[in-house]
Amino acid sequence: METIEAFNQAIFLQINATAATPNWLVAAGVFIANYAIGAVPIILACMWLCGGDDRRTTVVHATFVGFVALGINQLIGLLWYHPRPFAISLGYTFLEHAPDSSFPSDHATLLSAISFTLLYDGKRMLGALALAADIAVAWARVFAGVHFPMDMAGAALIAWTTCRLLAPLWRFAGDAFSRALIAVYRKVVAWPISRGWLRP
Repeated sequence: METIEAFNQAIFLQINATAATPNWLVAAGVFIANYAIGAVPIILACMWLCGGDDRRTTVVHATFVGFVALGINQLIGLLWYHPRPFAISLGYTFLEHAPDSSFPSDHATLLSAISFTLLYDGKRMLGALALAADIAVAWARVFAGVHFPMDMAGAALIAWTTCRLLAPLWRFAGDAFSRALIAVYRKVVAWPISRGWLRP
């Protein structure tokens, strides 16, 4: 365990920005760390509003996997505390963050869960776009000093495992669950749909 932690810290120090890092690069890293995750809800919203029932089913599937994966993260955080780099005075920190457990990263878990689900559901271009955002956020949050590399690797593993473990359940009940949500959506926004403002 000590060897893994030493390796984790060594890789962190290679990625983490320092006082000598150009200001523009630090600013870019902090921006990505804070806001690039917003690309995923935009992708999902566009899929829902502009796609047919097949794409909406994928949106429900991805969201479901993402929330379950985040729930697993919460359980891990309750059972095992791993300090963030700044909590042990390691490296430089350019982003304010609560000193809660670093492992695994919630940002990377959610992004990985959604990107993996999109890819497994055959939405390769959108899945690749979400995965690019995932990789960028994972790098940026280590670069900004609030996570270790192993937090990101663990997040990806948890997301992939969740996606695979939930696959049988989704095959059994996913379509029916999605159809029910789509029906609710059509009732809630029936007025703008009837006027052609939204796709039915």
